[in-house]
Amino acid sequence: MSAPSAARLGPAGMCVLALGFAFIYAPILLIVVYSFNASKLVTVWGGFSLRWYPALLENRQLLDSAFMSLKVALASGALATLLGGLAGLALARRGSRGRSALAALVYAPLVMPEAMIGLALLLLFVALGVERGFLTIVIAHATLGMCFVALVVAARMKTFDASLREAAMDLGAGPFTAFRTITLPLIAPALVAGFLLAFTISLDDVVLATFASGPGATTLPMRIYSQMRLGVTPEINAVSTLILCSAAALAGAALILARILRHGAR
Repeated sequence: MSAPSAARLGPAGMCVLALGFAFIYAPILLIVVYSFNASKLVTVWGGFSLRWYPALLENRQLLDSAFMSLKVALASGALATLLGGLAGLALARRGSRGRSALAALVYAPLVMPEAMIGLALLLLFVALGVERGFLTIVIAHATLGMCFVALVVAARMKTFDASLREAAMDLGAGPFTAFRTITLPLIAPALVAGFLLAFTISLDDVVLATFASGPGATTLPMRIYSQMRLGVTPEINAVSTLILCSAAALAGAALILARILRHGAR
């Protein structure tokens, strides 16, 4: 937010804005702080300690679930970026046949309850005889994530100057060459943003994963949800902090890549 915009908010607006950010980020900060808590009780501060990070290495179930979540998020994010990017390009083409039908199909999961999507995918996997596990969770998460990627790419294509692609084709470039050298660099930041959205959605999803998972394929949100009945352990705070740091590092790297691609496209 720029200084003039912040000045127009006034003291009351700034106070409301600060309360809003505190409401969103304070619980996340508490998880990070209490991951260094010496007490076994997650709600009682017993002093600073790193004991739960070495203890986390001995909790194989929690570590396996965390690695499963990261693998699913990366795979589903990549698949959602590929499919959503193609769908966004198709939706951006004006006058194409079936554009309204395609838009309805692509954006339908955005307004449908996740439980309904999960149940529909479960029935599909059972009907096809597909064994539920890592692959089915990736498909379920990519089904939802591609909608957000398509939305971001379609929005970027609305500001795309089609004359650049036409000029490249007039100079002898084929459709694929024009796409690779003109269109793709210009929409690369949108693809990166869409990947980050799909990755984040997959990383914290529990509803779709519950329907699509099978024995031996338990994500971290599913593991945490199942342990809520017995109480949250300090190891969960530790693994959540590590996941948060990993996601922040990935987001930072993706933003740097998007900036490089944006400057390279100019």
